[in-house]
Parts: sequence; C-alpha cells; structure tokens
Amino acid sequence: MPGFLKALDRNAERWALLVFYVLLVVTMAVEVIRREVFAYSSIWGEEVVRYSFIYLAWIGAASAVRERAHIRIDVIVHYLGPRGKAFIYILGDVVMLAVSLVALYWSFETVMVSWKFGSVSHGLRVSMVWFLMAVPVGFTLLIARLIQSFVHDVIALRTGKPVFEGNQLFD
Repeated sequence: MPGFLKALDRNAERWALLVFYVLLVVTMAVEVIRREVFAYSSIWGEEVVRYSFIYLAWIGAASAVRERAHIRIDVIVHYLGPRGKAFIYILGDVVMLAVSLVALYWSFETVMVSWKFGSVSHGLRVSMVWFLMAVPVGFTLLIARLIQSFVHDVIALRTGKPVFEGNQLFD
C-alpha cells in the first residue's frame, strides 16, 4: 500500500487535471460541431466546459504549489545560501497557508448557502454545490501541498541541504 500512496502523491493532481482537460476539450469539440454542422447547441455543453475549467484552475494551483511552479520573483533568493533560501520559502509557505485557510473558510460559506437554498445550474439542472465545491477542494489540496512543502523546507533548514526550488522554465 505505501507504493500506491506514493504514486497517488506524485500523480493525483496530474490525473485529475487530465480528466477535466479531456472533458473540457471533448465537450467543446462536440459543441462546436453541433453548432456549425447542425446549427444547434446546448446550454449544458457550455456549463460543462465552464465548470471543468474552474476545476482545472484550482487543481492546477495545488499542482503548481507541489512543483513550486507558481509565479514568484526570486532575484534576491539567488544570492542567499541554502539556509536563507529555506527560511524565505518557509515564510512564503506560512503566509500562503494563512491566506489559504481564510479562503477555505469563506469558500465553504458559499457552498453552505447554495446547499441551504438548493440552487441548481440552468442547463444541467444539477446542484450548484458540486460546482462551487471546486474552490474548497482546490484550497484543501493547496493546503495539503503547502504542509508537505513546509515539512520539506524545515528539514532542509535543519540539515543545511539545498531547498527544492522547482524546475526552471528555460534550462
């Protein structure tokens, strides 16, 4: 089982991103063909594409945290030693964790209001809770990846090893 958990840790976001991306592309292609060839389109196709894109964005944010691929200005960090870099990354993780916890709380507030009033989407006639859950799911994954990053950075700070800085774009 530990091998399965390691594979899940490495690839969970990738597989979820693949599923939502394929759903988005296939639905969009079908809708374009329906509109251009048959002069007919559906409202549900637009909703599927929209909500797939929203899930893609939030799961992609968690994946970017894991890979340290999010946008950052790191000119000063290049002049620091391993311990200084680890300290800066820990500080960034703590700030991002605090913001993520606040955002997670408020995103659940939106989901609960939708649950309370039973709102449904216009085309699919599915509870909006499923679509609004993209934000709490994304922030939950983001928080989990931030905690992992924090632990790795603390270990790097204690041992003096170089901290993982992510892959460079143009190497």
